[in-house]
Amino acid sequence: MIHDIKITPLKIISDDRGKVMHMLRKDSAIFKSFGEIYFSTIFENSIKAWHLHKESTLNYVCVKGKVKLVLFDDRKNSSTKGSYQELILSPEDYFLVTIPPNIWNGFKGLGKSESIIANCLTLPHDEKEMVRKEPSDKNFNYNWD
Repeated sequence: MIHDIKITPLKIISDDRGKVMHMLRKDSAIFKSFGEIYFSTIFENSIKAWHLHKESTLNYVCVKGKVKLVLFDDRKNSSTKGSYQELILSPEDYFLVTIPPNIWNGFKGLGKSESIIANCLTLPHDEKEMVRKEPSDKNFNYNWD
């Protein structure tokens, strides 16, 4: 487990009409601030990686489908520097992943149809506070297969 990554179990309330899927409340201990919520979709076997936010904290849930979330800790003074963490996100095992700034992350779609990730950032999205690299970047010793 990478230092400072938080996993929060979440509730799904289902009935014969559908579901309510909780994500994040402002009275939760995990909540810091609201910047923006967006949804990212990914197709089966597609990869969206690598990126990190220099200032924003991320809060991810998978509301449809199934994805593999991969985290990499490259922070200089972290006790888990050089570590990878893999998490499978889906509504069947529903939880919130909170990722602090400066943790590399990426997704691989595992669902048979398009999967949907919701992200609640602590700051509005700003390309200037992000760093992006290709999935095959040599700085990562990770095999997406």
